[in-house]
Amino acid sequence: MDTKETLRKFEQTMDIYLKELDRFDMKQLLWKPSEDEWSLGQMYMHLSLATQNMQLRNARLCLSPDGHPAVAEREKTEAGAAVFAAGSLPPERVRVPPSPQYTPPQPESKEQIVRELNEAVRRMREIEPELAAAFAPAAESAPPSGVRRRTVDHPRLGGLNALEWFQLAEMHVRHHLLQKKRLEDAWRDAHVHG
Repeated sequence: MDTKETLRKFEQTMDIYLKELDRFDMKQLLWKPSEDEWSLGQMYMHLSLATQNMQLRNARLCLSPDGHPAVAEREKTEAGAAVFAAGSLPPERVRVPPSPQYTPPQPESKEQIVRELNEAVRRMREIEPELAAAFAPAAESAPPSGVRRRTVDHPRLGGLNALEWFQLAEMHVRHHLLQKKRLEDAWRDAHVHG
C-alpha cells in the first residue's frame, strides 16, 4: 500500500470516529465498564495521542534522526513481520497496566476530541509527501542512503522504519474500531439490563 492509500484509509477510519461521536453524550464517553478499563472517551483520546506522540513522532525520528539514540537499524520481531504481512493488527485486546505514560486522560469535551482527531489527521497529511518522496521506487527520487533501514523500536513489533510507523498509525486506528464496538455493547448491556 502506498502512502496516499494509507493516508486515505486513515482519513476514512477517522471519519467513522468523528461521525459516530455525535451519537454519544459526555456521560457515555466518560463511562468505564470497570475500573481497570478505558472509557470510550479515553479510547478516542488514545487514537490522537498515539498517532501524534508515538507513530508520527517515531516516523519523524526515522526521517531525520540527527543522532537520536532511539534510531538504529533493527529488524522487526516475528510478531511485527506478521502484522505487516497481514496489513493489520490481530483482533486481540492489548492490555497495558494503568500508568501516566499509557493511560489516556478522560476528555474534557466532545470539542476537545474533535480537535485532537483533526490534529492527528492534519499531521498524517503533513508527513505523507515526505514519506512518499523518501520511499519512492523511482531511481530519480531514491531515498537518501539508509532512510529505509533507519528504525525506531516498537515494544512488540521490533524495528520499524518511517513508512512502517506511518502504516502502523492507520492499522492502529482501524484496530480500535473493535474496542469501540465492545465499549458500546458494554454500555448498552449495563444500561438496558442494569
